Amino acid sequence: MLMKNDSADRSPGAAPRGRYGWVHRIEQLDPVRDHQEIHRITAGFEFPWDYQRSLEFALFRTYCVPTVSELLQRTGEFEKRPQKRYDDTALLMAELVEHGYDSERGIESLRVVNRMHGKYDIDNDDMLYVLTTFIYEPIDWIDRFGWRRLTPHERLACFHFYRGVGVRMGIKDIPTSYEDFYRFKADYERKHFRYTEDNHRVGTYTRDLFCSWFPRPLRPFVAQGVNALLDPMMLSAFGFDAAPVWLQHTARRVLRLRGKFVRFLPPRASSKAARDPHNRSYPGYPVGYRPRDLGADKDNHRGALGPSLSEEDGHHQSVEPGA
Repeated sequence: MLMKNDSADRSPGAAPRGRYGWVHRIEQLDPVRDHQEIHRITAGFEFPWDYQRSLEFALFRTYCVPTVSELLQRTGEFEKRPQKRYDDTALLMAELVEHGYDSERGIESLRVVNRMHGKYDIDNDDMLYVLTTFIYEPIDWIDRFGWRRLTPHERLACFHFYRGVGVRMGIKDIPTSYEDFYRFKADYERKHFRYTEDNHRVGTYTRDLFCSWFPRPLRPFVAQGVNALLDPMMLSAFGFDAAPVWLQHTARRVLRLRGKFVRFLPPRASSKAARDPHNRSYPGYPVGYRPRDLGADKDNHRGALGPSLSEEDGHHQSVEPGA
């Protein structure tokens, strides 16, 4: 039996008229009270491609932290299953955006995240830093390359959304303001970003993963393109060579031109936050899958795993932060 899509209860309504229709809708909402709905519109309707690309680089950025890359290198996940590790993280986060962190699928996703993290002794500040990248990296990317800049409502909603996620993950001492959390991020990077062999290995695995999405003859150029989008702190922490200056300018110009082109497209009528039928690890996702099917080491198609959690229990349980 296929899973019912519970996002129908959270639909923001029919697509508004005009290219800035979703912006007008967002401005009618409260960035604190309605942060989940605002963030779903921003990430799922207005900037799904930008969010996907920016979160790829957000995750990449966390591997500049020696304690993070050392853990990933020790588990061997990025060496043996980089695509699956990437897909698990991306899809679990997309589930939270699409359905809300207190929905049935959201609670189930958080339970998987907490169970995966609970296997390891992870420093709270490292968890805090990873959380910041989900907020500020997409904001920075969209400000540079999106078809428009984000509004103050969208920025605050993104902060409150991931702060809510962090609370449910059992992360402690999360700053209560947008500005304070950003200062934590900047201070943490200045203190912790430095080169290590583990950084280089995990960074190379990840860059190779990005390259694998393209035909083999193009992969050397893709690797240089990835380097062109990394800032000096990241290049230094990974031990990567900077791309030629002309390529850095070209890569940024191409992304800005894409944003200008998208500006002339009509507003999106359906959310793309968690709907990628071409997902490499989970073909056809989300059809036939539950969040609990993500992250397992065996065949992850729900049909091979048996009944989903809700089908076994008949209901969903509350999330135990840090479990």
